[in-house]
Amino acid sequence: MTAVRDLYTAAGLAELWQQQFADLPFEAVIKQDILRQGLSFTAAALDATDFKKKDYFIFTFDRAPLKEIPEHTRVPEEIRIFTDAQVTGVAELKPTVISVRLNPASPYTVSRDAAGRLVLIQGDTVMAQVLYPPIPEYYKESYSFDKPIGEVAPAIEWGYLIYLTVFRNCQYFGKDEECQFCDINHNWRQQKREGRPYTGVKDPAHIIEALERIAATDATAQAFTITGGSVTGKLSGKDEVEFYLQYPRAMSDKLKERFISKMVIQAWQMDDCRKAVDAGVKIYHPNYEVWDAELFRKICPGKERFIGRDNWISRVVASADIFGAQHVIPNFVGGVEMADGVGFTDEDRAVASTCEGLDFFMSKGIVPRFTTWCPEPFTPLGESAPPPLTYYLKLLRNYRAIHRKYALPVPPGYGEAGVGKAVFSVSAFMDVL
Repeated sequence: MTAVRDLYTAAGLAELWQQQFADLPFEAVIKQDILRQGLSFTAAALDATDFKKKDYFIFTFDRAPLKEIPEHTRVPEEIRIFTDAQVTGVAELKPTVISVRLNPASPYTVSRDAAGRLVLIQGDTVMAQVLYPPIPEYYKESYSFDKPIGEVAPAIEWGYLIYLTVFRNCQYFGKDEECQFCDINHNWRQQKREGRPYTGVKDPAHIIEALERIAATDATAQAFTITGGSVTGKLSGKDEVEFYLQYPRAMSDKLKERFISKMVIQAWQMDDCRKAVDAGVKIYHPNYEVWDAELFRKICPGKERFIGRDNWISRVVASADIFGAQHVIPNFVGGVEMADGVGFTDEDRAVASTCEGLDFFMSKGIVPRFTTWCPEPFTPLGESAPPPLTYYLKLLRNYRAIHRKYALPVPPGYGEAGVGKAVFSVSAFMDVL
């Protein structure tokens, strides 16, 4: 189990916010702290059955091995915290969606109070009420395939996004090739050991059947993401471009018009990006993971050898001419640049490095997003402590400032922005815009 660099009581968290980060929503402060430290659940908190469970849609995003968390099959995908007249907490909170990352040692626990309400507890303090995501109607229906719908087309972000991990592994394999923070291959092995139906390569016909049912019955889902591990050779007889594009190509125009289609893949050459646009892909996520050149080589060794950091960045920039800059949204793993023994030891230097990358991309109209790094136990960096909370709060502050500096739009395909509205659950970047 990973360590923690800094711990705050509920009162200490409020004090940190009021004294140093009052320009940020307190909701973002809590969200980032929970994402870096994880959550635990009491038995009473899981005694209900009518909520959408965690589907493990690509990574575990857990701070401990599944075998040490027997309740992992019963926890919600996300939680939504809020305060009202019944539960006031340490500050007023607007509804805030947070991804569930299990950690039995977390200081944050979801439990029930004396009135039976679901509540978020930190130490001895009740901080907020908690809601679990509802089960989408299409989860309750029958399909021609013999797999749970959550295995084929899982819903995340409170139902807004359908996450289609069409390849459950990555051909960057082993510690000398895998991105050092990534547990996609480790997650596959854990899920198979747990006896979970976990399809390696998804059938396009199953994907289309699921999306057509969702389109016909569900008004909440607005976007889908096609993604999976990198393909450096061949997969089902296809290279990476042909493998991933077979999915949107198989969809009808009507289906692609119904959803915002997003694709998370490597930094492709321009001819391949044109093929993606022709296939109906609207949003392109060529994730660069970490900005610093030396850290990119250390943390993304396979990507460095197969494509190279400079080539990766130049392809991202060039792709803006094909997709439109506002539709190129590369991800970085916020915090991995402070991994123990590898990255920065000074949080201000870490923030400055990442902001250099943010300024570079945003000056060109490209708006990156970030996910909050979760040190997953089977990864090479899994024993590291997550970065200090103040690192994330400084990152959010600078992210918002650079976004405003260039007067950029909110990234499309993520729903509404703003505190109380955002559904993006794995960082607070949408909450602060």
